[in-house]
Amino acid sequence: MNNFVKASVIFAIAFPIVASAEEALSVEQKSVSNINEMFEEGKISGEIRSMYAGYDIKTGSDDIYATAIGGHIKYESAQLHGFSVGAAFALSHDIGFATGDEGIKQNPELSSSSGEYTTLSQAYLNYASGDFNLRAGRQLIDTPLADSDDIRMIANTFEAYIATYSISNFSFMAGNLQSWQGYDAGLDDEWVNAGEDGTWFGGISYADDFIAASGWYYNITKLTNASYADLILNYEVNSDISVAAGVQYLNEREVSSSGVKADIYGAMAELSAYGITLGVAYNKSERETNKGSFSGFGGGALFTSMDTMILDEITPDRDSEAITGSIGYEIDDLTLVYAYGDFKGDADGAGTKAHIVEQNIGAEYSVIKDKLLLRAIYVEQEDKESLAKTDFDWKRLEFMASYLF
Repeated sequence: MNNFVKASVIFAIAFPIVASAEEALSVEQKSVSNINEMFEEGKISGEIRSMYAGYDIKTGSDDIYATAIGGHIKYESAQLHGFSVGAAFALSHDIGFATGDEGIKQNPELSSSSGEYTTLSQAYLNYASGDFNLRAGRQLIDTPLADSDDIRMIANTFEAYIATYSISNFSFMAGNLQSWQGYDAGLDDEWVNAGEDGTWFGGISYADDFIAASGWYYNITKLTNASYADLILNYEVNSDISVAAGVQYLNEREVSSSGVKADIYGAMAELSAYGITLGVAYNKSERETNKGSFSGFGGGALFTSMDTMILDEITPDRDSEAITGSIGYEIDDLTLVYAYGDFKGDADGAGTKAHIVEQNIGAEYSVIKDKLLLRAIYVEQEDKESLAKTDFDWKRLEFMASYLF
């Protein structure tokens, strides 16, 4: 997905950490002349992260909460004739006295239902030559239907083989995904298949100061063949005022009777002036009888994705739509955000309608030259269609502290 959308619409709603963290942790690789220097001149980087996340559940079940500490540590070697290697461990462990009882009141989304998670999240061989790059192994990637979605303790990473090439304002990417792990993959399962027999994908993107556009194709085996495209226009009136507008389209064709088939359209607009940002986004999914959509391995590309709610939840067997509005304010290193999302679905084959509302209130503060990040987000979700409380009725509170080194 293009950088402008990542940094603007989705950040304003869900506060993903990965874009800033990965940029901050990237190091300039030194070229060396022998294998000993290749490893001696390598660099170590990482992050220490701690998070509290609790749910006030309205269905009568026990409230759940957890507090975890963890992060990741990464080593990346210097380059020898264009070749380098990298590896990273990711871990998250619940803090017992600040976490609910296991299996009853514990929130498993931070460190799994067992309260602990450790994995070799990255382990790759990389080859770079000019504007061409080839990486094989476990790695961090961000594309529309496969992305890191770094909004909890463990970011998604992929075991993959990916080639990229950049020329002028164009970038090309193609590769194969074999498996993935992270918050969206489910921490109890660790590494799981990305498609029954993997996923083949390719994409092209273009970006300059005014326009950002991309087109992608995914063959997710025995699930769907998906095509995605977006176009974002950004215009700076002056140094204090800018406007943006964009459209997107996702088409998914069913494979092997998987039940995944969809046509989703989207649009967004945004105005930024003197530190205040106003945004609105819309997505529409057309009904496919007894079929639903798949937003991908991660948070997905849709403009209307909130902290938790995405359009996938209500697309099966019905026309559905989502509209979100957000307001953000930035002053120095402090960002404040409020976002409101309204998700509606017409009656499905059984006559059941859907109407879910989610509100996000967030604050993020960056200190010590962007190395220390403090964040808080409050999420409230409500099922407007049902008189009785459902799984869509809850409140969520999260606090996070992150230090990059």
